Amino acid sequence: MQRLRIDYTLCMEEALGPTHGLSRYLVEALRLPLEAARTHLGEQRRAGGLQWMDLPRRDPADLLEFAAWSAGRFDDVVVLGIGGSALGTKALSNALLRPFHNLRSADERKGAPRLFVLDNVDPDEIVGLFSLLDLRRTLVNVISKSGTTAETMAAYLVARKLFIDVVGAAALPQHLVFTTDPLGGVLRKIGRQEGIPLFEIGSGVGGRFSVLSPVGLLPAALAGMDVPGLLAGAAEMDAWIGETDVISSPAFVFAALQFLHYTRNKRRSSVMMPYSHALVDVADWFRQLWAESLGKAVDRRGRTVNVGPTPIKAVGATDQHSQVQLYVEGPDDKVFTFLRVEQFDHTVIIPELHADEHAIAYLGGTSMAGLLNAEQEATAWALAQRGRPSLTITLPRVDAHSVGQLLYLLEFATAVSGELYDVNAFDQPGVELGKEATYGLMGRPGFEEIAERIRRGSGDEDNSRLYRLE
Repeated sequence: MQRLRIDYTLCMEEALGPTHGLSRYLVEALRLPLEAARTHLGEQRRAGGLQWMDLPRRDPADLLEFAAWSAGRFDDVVVLGIGGSALGTKALSNALLRPFHNLRSADERKGAPRLFVLDNVDPDEIVGLFSLLDLRRTLVNVISKSGTTAETMAAYLVARKLFIDVVGAAALPQHLVFTTDPLGGVLRKIGRQEGIPLFEIGSGVGGRFSVLSPVGLLPAALAGMDVPGLLAGAAEMDAWIGETDVISSPAFVFAALQFLHYTRNKRRSSVMMPYSHALVDVADWFRQLWAESLGKAVDRRGRTVNVGPTPIKAVGATDQHSQVQLYVEGPDDKVFTFLRVEQFDHTVIIPELHADEHAIAYLGGTSMAGLLNAEQEATAWALAQRGRPSLTITLPRVDAHSVGQLLYLLEFATAVSGELYDVNAFDQPGVELGKEATYGLMGRPGFEEIAERIRRGSGDEDNSRLYRLE
């Protein structure tokens, strides 16, 4: 199997000049912090605090056995989750299932079920999906580590009632599967009481680092994706990262380049731009990984820093016609990561027609893949002409092994970045504040005070005023 490649030439001063690019000396000067990051992360890993790092070597036999049991029983699998409980599955399914998988016949899908992910509480979307499904032939995977995630549990309650109405309460263990905390929580309690199958999210596996756990791999197995291949690719990347000098290690180099452009050149935004439809949802997944991990108010010593690069998703070549004007000529406050594919699954040769129309005839005889990759190379070059830095990650092809490499690379680079920014990359206090506010507004006991504060406009009634147009 081939490794993916990283080309960061267009981040450096040789390509961009000393004002806009990074010198080799600057990267080398980060060696000691990078080695300290490797040491600290290694200590945490050995202590059992970073279990997500060991997921590539997890035996997936239990997942594959459950998928084998489910084969032929279900036409549809629905994942109920949000954030890290959904984005990884979306990234995997878009990358590893055939395009338009859910629109294909059962024969074309080789018997694999259709796969849907509900990651919001929009009532029209929920009604729209469940109205299309035969619940007698549907499996719902509920994913929540705590078992209290309001959005997921609301969708679960809706789905549970629908199942009771159609197949009866006694049949729920045949149509529900829970992925949750290994020790406690509401879902584990219900699962044990009712005999609903349970899969575990390890205590050292946060939601945004859970794609290679049962959170992402159970839906992948159910839909017929190559789970062993994913894990093998991730394990190879883990070995590459661990066995290589930090200045040559892909995760450390990715983190270092992003950090240096953020701190030295004030490039506060990080754009990920896949030139592959299959990798579009990887950029969505990365946005959560980068934003929740690195966007922090305080550092690990409690000092106020309000730090964190803003991740932005763009799509090549689509956003060359909507975003690139801003990227090339707007504020020089971004660093770009292109995702590129060397070999696509299909070769489409552009027909040689309209030979007398020179404005389009030149396309004849070339390939769609060649055009897409030329667009990527041209965009990177155009950015470099204006001093805008970019790096390119090239996958040999979009398969389970390469996707496993890519996801693990980005997870590990995020952990390294937390060390460089000196923040806790594994908590999310800003998210928890919003969760608590939602609990209060929805009437959960114990959160009445925060609900009252919100209803008063977060201030005394005499001193606050609502501005509304109705």
